[in-house]
Amino acid sequence: MHRSLVCVALPGLAISSEDGQLTGRGLEGFYRSGRRLLSRCEIRVAGRAPGAVLARMVSADRARFVATVRAAADAGPDPDIVVERTRHADGTERITLSSSAPRPLRIPLEVALGTDLAELGSVAAGRPGRELPATVHDAGMRWSSPSAVCVVAATPAPTDALASAGLLRWELELPPGGAHSVELRVRAGGTRVGRAEDQPAVRPLARAQARGDDPRVAPLLHSCIDDLQGLLVRDPAHPPDVALAAGVPWRCGTAPAEALAAARMTLPLGTRLAVGTLRMLARTQHRAPGPEFGRIPGPLRHTGAQEQPTCTGIEATLLFPVVLAEARRWGLADRDVAELLPPAERCLQWLLAAGRERLYVPDPGPGGPQRCETQAHAHRAALVGADLLDACARPGGSELRQWAQAMRAAFREDFWVEDRAGGRPAALRTPEGCAVPRLVGAAAHLLDTGLLGAGRLAPGLLDRVQTEQLARLLGGPGLDSGWGLRSSATREPSYNPFGHSAGAVRVRETAVAVSGLAAAGYEKEAASLLTGLVGAAEAFGYRLPEMYAGEQRIAGGAPLPHPSACRPAAVAAAAGVHVLATLVGVRPDAPGRTVALSPLRGAPLGEVGLTGLRVAGHGFAARVSRLGVAMVEEAADDLQLGV
Repeated sequence: MHRSLVCVALPGLAISSEDGQLTGRGLEGFYRSGRRLLSRCEIRVAGRAPGAVLARMVSADRARFVATVRAAADAGPDPDIVVERTRHADGTERITLSSSAPRPLRIPLEVALGTDLAELGSVAAGRPGRELPATVHDAGMRWSSPSAVCVVAATPAPTDALASAGLLRWELELPPGGAHSVELRVRAGGTRVGRAEDQPAVRPLARAQARGDDPRVAPLLHSCIDDLQGLLVRDPAHPPDVALAAGVPWRCGTAPAEALAAARMTLPLGTRLAVGTLRMLARTQHRAPGPEFGRIPGPLRHTGAQEQPTCTGIEATLLFPVVLAEARRWGLADRDVAELLPPAERCLQWLLAAGRERLYVPDPGPGGPQRCETQAHAHRAALVGADLLDACARPGGSELRQWAQAMRAAFREDFWVEDRAGGRPAALRTPEGCAVPRLVGAAAHLLDTGLLGAGRLAPGLLDRVQTEQLARLLGGPGLDSGWGLRSSATREPSYNPFGHSAGAVRVRETAVAVSGLAAAGYEKEAASLLTGLVGAAEAFGYRLPEMYAGEQRIAGGAPLPHPSACRPAAVAAAAGVHVLATLVGVRPDAPGRTVALSPLRGAPLGEVGLTGLRVAGHGFAARVSRLGVAMVEEAADDLQLGV
């Protein structure tokens, strides 16, 4: 998959090999809503397959392929026909033949089409099904099965069409220096793939731009925003609301925890994505009385052979009030806050009910282990949620703060494992109360404390000495691979550089570590992880996968792709936005009409400027100099610079 070109504009998807020919092997083809509409699209010019010379992504939803053909018998060794193919995720492909021959050419163009109309899951599992017979339909071909129909229409109409071979044929007249184009349009059930009503009605993410001394910051931000736009999906029952799908090609649906995490990291680009995601998840919230009241449902997430899976619904429940509270700080409208405040209160009620019995929140509950990162999510939700309730004149804030204070005091004792190297946070505590002293990258969430009013950050779970020790561990060779933060330290018995919870670099955790270390004042460690992540982004063509192998970086090397990673992925693309915003350190308080800047003073990427951000509903731009001094270049007229 990492050698494939993936065009994304959900629900449309196109996966191509590097030569541009769709042969039906592997995952190649045009997809719509998880079904492969066209698996084979091979062209021949003058009886031969063109020789590929270029394959590249033009944007998240479009790829360009260039090949050449030597058509004239007396042309010598040089090609005289250039074949350019532009493939869109919406199901459109344009084939253009350009001639450089000195005389007119009559060139036959053949396009062989085929499909199995298989579901993406079956194709990924190696069970694609047999190719279906085609019938000639208008100016193209048609295939049908009991569950789907696909039509390919061609413009201009082909000269010949042979249904038994799925073959369309044109006789093209090319004058010297002339060109001729053919367009194929893939439709499902008689409707065009990616039609306008299936796409988000608005662009919820601002088209921010980056500039600076490091030439990588501009393409990184552009690619991340482009991928995020391609991953947007609608709520089928409420089309105006959009959220992010988890990733392509393995998880094209919305995953609650990852959708919220990505929406939170993209708040510098506006609050529209956050409010759409919150509305979609609020509709799924458990409201019947009982132990599940207030919880957002979500599937279990595999964490390796040594541990029970985690519950993404618990993480989403703890993220919900945080995303709402921080979106309010970035400028979410009061009417949207009022609409979403009741489901946020129910999330906080679930948190208190889950935390009262054992003080810590089990994951998965109620008899599961108490994970380090889950307690970090719960502590942040309590403090940020209490701040939200107070700001909205709602009761319950004091009870949340009291629980957070009690949990914080106990956590510093129960979750800290002393050793000769200075100690470490335990990965989890078993239901019996035994600490598991495994050093994991998920400990970075302990530094992610949440945004309060006036640009303040909530207090962390660790004390000052423990925070310093954690910063040293996150920046040490056991966890810092040189390409980002490993999910498990190299000296752990279960370490596996490809283990998604046992050593692989997870982009989201790396971004959380960068911002958390920077906020805590450990900028050397933050800069090391940040430059490693930017280097990995460059190696992946600025389209970051959700994870990759945790092999140590060496001179001249490159990060190894993970075979089951989504690329593009929502959390990875959002993480790219997050780390670049961390360089400037924007901390807004739209209700208080202030914004504070807390940049990375060491300026690890040199001077960096971000334009087109959104704060308090208006454009915002800021720049950090090579000396680490941040300056606001554009803001709303009544927005004051805070400290």
